Amino acid sequence: MIYITTGTLTYLQTVKEAYANEKMVLLDGGDTAVLVHETDGETVFHEPRRYEVIEGVGELGGAFVVCNNIPVTEEGRPLFEYRFSQRARLIETEPGFVAIRVLRPLSNDTYIVMTCWEGKEHFENWQRSKAFERAHGKRETASQEEKQPSIFPRPSYVTKYMVVQE
Repeated sequence: MIYITTGTLTYLQTVKEAYANEKMVLLDGGDTAVLVHETDGETVFHEPRRYEVIEGVGELGGAFVVCNNIPVTEEGRPLFEYRFSQRARLIETEPGFVAIRVLRPLSNDTYIVMTCWEGKEHFENWQRSKAFERAHGKRETASQEEKQPSIFPRPSYVTKYMVVQE
């Protein structure tokens, strides 16, 4: 499970230090800070956003984290997860790639695809790569599928963070 809470950078740093034995990553987004707690047990957070890891590769960390936040309707969850399970997995071989977590929301409707990188430049190189084009290319859709309502109630959005090192 992954639990996410927000707060001031100073406050979240004290939480992280108080639970140094827990697997936590502190993220600084400039105007907001986020503390990510990955655990098989209970979280130490009081009111976190809760997520089930449906896919994960690598250890959370690195220096730069990108979260693709994707709202999905309740009815659309199985289709979204199926489509994601069929991805090419090209990102894992990209230079500077550290980790990925695909997170199923348990307390809201927004999935998170979190990727961790050795640095911002590695993520930007990935965005300019042919592998990125293939991974994010427009899928060909069957005419039946085009007639179905969208599984996305709102547009997705991206958040970027610097990892706060010890």
